[in-house]
Amino acid sequence: MDTKKSSIIGWILIFGVMVGFFFLNKPSAEKIAEQQRLAHVQDSLRNIEIEKAAAQAMAEQARYVEQMNDSTSALFGTAVGDEQLFTLRNSQLSVTISSQGAAVVGATLADYNDQQGNPIVLFDKTDRKTAFLLDGKVENINTADRYFQPVSQTDSTLVLRLNTNGAGYLDFTYRLLPDKYTLYLTVQATGMQNFFPSQMNQMGIRLSQRMRHQEKGYNFEQRYTYLSYRETGRNPGHITEPSRSKSLSKTVEFPSVDWIAYKNQFFSTVLAAEQTFTNARLTSALYRENTPTSTRYTDTDTIPNFYIKYMESQMSTAFDPTGAQPSRFQFYIGPNHFKTLKAAGKLSTNGQNLQLDKLVYMGWPVVRLVNRYIIVPLFDFLTRWGMNMGIVLLLLTFIVKMVVLPFTRKQFMSSAKMRALKPHLDEIKEKYPDPADSMQMQQEQMQIYSKYGVSPMGGCLPMIIQMPVWMALFFFIPNAIELRQERFLWASDLSAYDDILSWPGRIPLFGDHISIFCLLFCAVNILNTIISMKMQPTAGQDQSSQKMLKWTMYLMPVLFLFTLNGYSSGLNYYYLISSLMSIIIMFIMKRTTDDKKLLAQLEANYKKNQQNPPKKTGMMARLEAMQQEQQRLQQEQQQRSLRKK
Repeated sequence: MDTKKSSIIGWILIFGVMVGFFFLNKPSAEKIAEQQRLAHVQDSLRNIEIEKAAAQAMAEQARYVEQMNDSTSALFGTAVGDEQLFTLRNSQLSVTISSQGAAVVGATLADYNDQQGNPIVLFDKTDRKTAFLLDGKVENINTADRYFQPVSQTDSTLVLRLNTNGAGYLDFTYRLLPDKYTLYLTVQATGMQNFFPSQMNQMGIRLSQRMRHQEKGYNFEQRYTYLSYRETGRNPGHITEPSRSKSLSKTVEFPSVDWIAYKNQFFSTVLAAEQTFTNARLTSALYRENTPTSTRYTDTDTIPNFYIKYMESQMSTAFDPTGAQPSRFQFYIGPNHFKTLKAAGKLSTNGQNLQLDKLVYMGWPVVRLVNRYIIVPLFDFLTRWGMNMGIVLLLLTFIVKMVVLPFTRKQFMSSAKMRALKPHLDEIKEKYPDPADSMQMQQEQMQIYSKYGVSPMGGCLPMIIQMPVWMALFFFIPNAIELRQERFLWASDLSAYDDILSWPGRIPLFGDHISIFCLLFCAVNILNTIISMKMQPTAGQDQSSQKMLKWTMYLMPVLFLFTLNGYSSGLNYYYLISSLMSIIIMFIMKRTTDDKKLLAQLEANYKKNQQNPPKKTGMMARLEAMQQEQQRLQQEQQQRSLRKK
């Protein structure tokens, strides 16, 4: 029976087993009815719990309203008032603080624009909600429901005070650093020892925000928008939502975190506590594009503003009711720029390095090292010259190609030697036409490689060495804020896709546009594959393996077209020029490599090794030992089969 018939029969048997498994495991009518009954019971119990929770919440709300209206309350009069908005600003950041709750309710960056060309607003009071929760002896304080009074204000400082009726006061003091994206907050009680229990040492914080869709490309920006955090004693991490499940949200809990960050693709709002946050419960939820939950309309209901995620944090931190030790916080409200974040991380209130620079995701540990110590310094050096970012990426790609050129050369020479040995390898392949002798054929091929001083794995190591550099740029370019809204050729924004060709509606798995840079990259990639196949034919493989390899190489650019069409045009542009440079380098290497001299060198190696056989070490020795062991096991299996007969 030949291989083709065996494969067909195998697939038929697998299909038959799957069909049989389906019918054998199909539940009976009685079992289905029981499952439906249990589901109905569970739904009823769930509804009872929901009703109980709603009733409890209404009762608590009623008690809270009663306390606020109680004229004997220490907080009477603080639940009503006229909201006042105060602005602190420097040359880079403008923050708005409300007298209701003494919370930051708006932030605008001066050096960055939105898609309409106006200074970008990261959030306003409709997007962000903040509440500080303090438990008193008789009544509790929820700052979101209380009106504070201004005590003093300058361009960079603001003091808001929550007065009580004879029970002291609570001050919120904000200080904006000059020419930085850092805002400090100090919360301090004065004369409130009788209001708070003596054993009190914690206050709660509840913070929620709907993340705005700021960039071009909803899904791409959503992929790089997440709730990040640094668990105490660990490296920063972030929440990844289960996008394919019914629930589009995910909640995580930690005993202690140093900071939490609501991060967009290019901007972040970070909150850090001097004495860390405890009992942190963090939630992040996805919004679907163009749905009522993701759209907010302006007062005129004409301009839609989309949200891409909802984030919420509940945690506690240290609070001294005597006021001897104030609670201190640090906000970072600014761009995801590596050096800016790194500097801001060193401005913490407790003197520790917050590692905010890790908000700029640069890949896995090895790849991140390449980005941090090679790509980022090189990119910064090139941008200092004031060139267009397209030219910067061109020069960056050229320099990287020159750095890895020795490895590329070694990989090419390894393939060229394999090509030179192809006639010898084909002779061995003709000597063993029976597939049962494949192990012996491979063993003799390994002997040929050894005699001529050629390693079949010689091209793998140079390729592996180049991979971290290739991956570093894959992670760096989409996160480089320097490319944001930078024009080059037909691309209006190198940080987003270029969509000269677009259409109404969405094609599944593709989108509503086609990226020209992505299309050109895929076309050049196919051309590069064709040239590589012709220049360096695969040696020592049978026809079926060569066909499979060829079709795989042709299929990859098509997959790239579907995968990278929504990625940034800067990334696709880098891939395009990198592929073009690879073709040029391959052509030059081919022109400068004399196959006759190379073959003569291999023959000289063969004669030298015949006179003085080299000791087999390293990968070659291990491969040959593995093949010999496999051949021994195969022979033993054949002998056992003969004995049974």
